[in-house]
Amino acid sequence: MSNQNENKVFNRRDFIKVGGMSTLALTIASAGIPGVNLLSTVAHAETNANPKLQFNSDGKFKIVQFNDTQDDEHIDQRTIQLMEKVLDHEKPDFVVLNGDNISGGCNSELEMRQAMNNVAQPMEQRGIKWAVTFGNHDEDSTPNGGLDEEAMLKFYMGYKYNVNQPGETDINGTGNTNLLIRDSAGKKAAFNLWLLDSGRYAPKTIAGQDFSGYPTWDWIRFNQVKWYYETSKKLEQQMGYKVPSLMFIHIPLWEHRYMWFDSVDSRTAADHARAAAKHQIVGERNEDECPGPINSGMFSAMLDRGDVKGVFCGHDHVNTYMGNYYGILLGYSGSAGFGAYGLPGAQRNRLRGARVFNLDENKEGVLVETHMVFAKDYGIDLTANDQSTEPAPIPENKKQEQVIKK
Repeated sequence: MSNQNENKVFNRRDFIKVGGMSTLALTIASAGIPGVNLLSTVAHAETNANPKLQFNSDGKFKIVQFNDTQDDEHIDQRTIQLMEKVLDHEKPDFVVLNGDNISGGCNSELEMRQAMNNVAQPMEQRGIKWAVTFGNHDEDSTPNGGLDEEAMLKFYMGYKYNVNQPGETDINGTGNTNLLIRDSAGKKAAFNLWLLDSGRYAPKTIAGQDFSGYPTWDWIRFNQVKWYYETSKKLEQQMGYKVPSLMFIHIPLWEHRYMWFDSVDSRTAADHARAAAKHQIVGERNEDECPGPINSGMFSAMLDRGDVKGVFCGHDHVNTYMGNYYGILLGYSGSAGFGAYGLPGAQRNRLRGARVFNLDENKEGVLVETHMVFAKDYGIDLTANDQSTEPAPIPENKKQEQVIKK
């Protein structure tokens, strides 16, 4: 556990240069829950042959979260090595690529597709169901490559094992959705996953006022909070119980920042020592949390509903901590991408990793535990250098899709 004073914590601006500032539809059908009246507005990708998620016969279900793979078509080969080794060792039932899946550097539509294909292949080759959320860097190549998040989502959804849904159309972001996981008997929803787009950057101004002096990233907007809240209530009404869940967003909440120091204003080593005991914090914090300038109110909504057991983000690559903040786990998954920024100097790649979630339908709350695994655990080279490689071959059906589109 890190006990660094704040003046020893690296600021995100030391790592990266930010480039640019730029209803209610349930996905019950994706879980195959019988006896539920589906809303007619739910849209499904015809290429998603089998989006159903279900607990195994032993009542267990495992999720792996990869964050910030963040590279162009010439991805660092160790990013793929890490993904493959985690998947082969953990054998998850579901994977979430939680934002900043690709980055700038792609100069054409083909190169953007190659970059996306690189991070899709580890799951596709193993037949593991997976989905994405979007971060602030996914559209960095859009000016040259032409694919925006909506087009990227369609591309991801074309893969056999991807289970993304088109998401809500009347709220901020792309692909906001929830995915129900059936119990081992296939009779009811045992768990739920909320996948939200936390946006890219704050607008240049609101009411004629800019955001100089404030964080310049985006935030979960009120219409997204309302969608979660109302959807959560509708699920409870239709199922007859609150469905325990996890929420995945790319950009952290302000509450992530509050939790580490058990304070809003005071940020000392003593504050963190108190916080570590109070909130059972484990893991490292090596840079300031980078939420948007506005507190979205999402945590208040989740606290009121009582169904979300944890909110996990990425965005801040060298933070890996997790704690229990008033009954809701708040945590990070460190960057999986070796091509993205990391720790300074020779330590650059020490925290490359993924987060694992173990669920058990027979346990109260269903979420049993979560922990980080690291590249160092698998003997992957951590040298602070570039090991970019040629793009993975795009599957034949995806090539045909590109031809048809053109």
